Amino acid sequence: MNFIKGEVLFFDKPLTWTSFQLVSKFRYKLSKRLGVKKIKVGHAGTLDPLATGVLIICTGKATKRIEEFQHQQKEYVAVLKLGETTPSFDLETPVDSVYPTDHIHEGMVREVLKRFVGKIEQVPPAFSACKVNGERAYDLARDGEFVELKPKTLVIDEIELISYDFPTITIRVVCSKGTYIRALARDIGQALSSGAHLTELRRTRIGNITSDQCMRVDDIDRFLEQVHLDDDENKEEE
Repeated sequence: MNFIKGEVLFFDKPLTWTSFQLVSKFRYKLSKRLGVKKIKVGHAGTLDPLATGVLIICTGKATKRIEEFQHQQKEYVAVLKLGETTPSFDLETPVDSVYPTDHIHEGMVREVLKRFVGKIEQVPPAFSACKVNGERAYDLARDGEFVELKPKTLVIDEIELISYDFPTITIRVVCSKGTYIRALARDIGQALSSGAHLTELRRTRIGNITSDQCMRVDDIDRFLEQVHLDDDENKEEE
């Protein structure tokens, strides 16, 4: 392998880690293995700290392919709790409102989910990496500032109800770049005339890459010890 000329690797991001932390961990260990001071390492498609699953990491000149991977179709499995909302639409922040749920039943949920298939408009979460006047929305939101974001057009290819265990539902979502599953949870709750937030989120696929093809954090050292390096790999990246 030649990490400077460029390699594409697949990781299973662990819970509570940011995507940047995983990239930094791998970059540090890779630099030590190669004996270089710096090497380009980047990721395609950020995952929230409370999400797990497929994260594509590119090294060296392969970082030019990041945009290509970002535009590929994504698949997620999400667990939603109905009847409650949080400011972040997941468990990063505590429940701020409770809503009626007596009117909700499985058939209603199935019908509501159908409304989200196809091209939709979605307002990103305030707790997101979207920029507002040059600042990240999540920085403003965490400081208690009001954040207003414009809706974005995206495509939901599939939504499947995997399980209904009221007040919890599990769904599988196949979608385009830019889809916020947390925002989808918010919108599903509103469509049910109630509320909802994520309690679990896992990205199971990017393009043709599935989670069973991914390396875990604990595998990094063994992988780097065993990998065969090209003869020119120990030359520092220019």
